[in-house]
Amino acid sequence: MLEALYSKIREYYGSDGLVFGEGKETAGILLIGEAPGKDEVLQKRPFCGKAGRNLDEFLAAIRMKRQDIYITNVCKFRPYKVSEKGTVSNRPPTRKEILEALPFLYEEIGLIAPKVIVTLGNTPLRACYDDFSKSVGDVHGSVADVAIDGQIFKLFALYHPASIIYNRSLKVTYEEDLHRLAAYVGTIGQGT
Repeated sequence: MLEALYSKIREYYGSDGLVFGEGKETAGILLIGEAPGKDEVLQKRPFCGKAGRNLDEFLAAIRMKRQDIYITNVCKFRPYKVSEKGTVSNRPPTRKEILEALPFLYEEIGLIAPKVIVTLGNTPLRACYDDFSKSVGDVHGSVADVAIDGQIFKLFALYHPASIIYNRSLKVTYEEDLHRLAAYVGTIGQGT
């Protein structure tokens, strides 16, 4: 099922540099990030750079394993910019790029049919709500209902794991939110 979707995405974008989701396709928990970075494109895996190490550490702290969940991104390609000196760095996807990716993301969510969607940062939060005014700072650490393609899903918003790399003061908040997520997952179960 997912492979047919990923084939459609390859047809749309071309096959270079795409990073698809990874994990248990019938997972009760779906983690959604923004887009792959350089490390993810090189390894063809979501969340494998510094942010991925933070994510793995936090998942371990709340006794979750990557192989028991499904991890994907809103955009399956790396958005990047080139400086005047020629260095390449990540950038957030544009609104146009996000809107182009939404039908693919929504189909992916429908195929996995998770018990809870966990958004990592503003981009996936806004994509799942289809509302660019939403901010993770306003809703992090809480569960809400979200309508995606006519289905209602539970959504739990977290800051992006990379956010604590750049803002150490968020670490305590992030850990508190993770414990809230673990408590919530305990009430619904992880698998299907």
